[in-house]
Amino acid sequence: MEFSVSLKKNHEFRRLYEKGRSATTPLLVVYFRRTNREYNQVGITVGTKIGNAVCRNRIRRQIREIYRLNESKLQKGLDIVIVARMRSRYVSYAELEKAYLFACSRLGILSGMPENGEKQ
Repeated sequence: MEFSVSLKKNHEFRRLYEKGRSATTPLLVVYFRRTNREYNQVGITVGTKIGNAVCRNRIRRQIREIYRLNESKLQKGLDIVIVARMRSRYVSYAELEKAYLFACSRLGILSGMPENGEKQ
């Protein structure tokens, strides 16, 4: 990931859940908060309800790859947490990517989008 580092600390995740904005889809929940850094921090969460370790890691790898390929479309200086929901286990990579981009566009964090999320 060229412009990003990983979120690892529990307090960083909790701060984003409490103070960040979110967008939900049936497959994912995306939380974000603006920071004054030149890079993004990203965290990916896949709960144990979704399946065994093999299934959870497959979903985590897919989400990490979706983020990596679309990283250049995001604005800089964001903390982002992506939470996989139960339905993400049963869908294809393309549907997962579509849900991620839809959530990001609703939040207005894609480059070229106005900051308040309104239409141009």
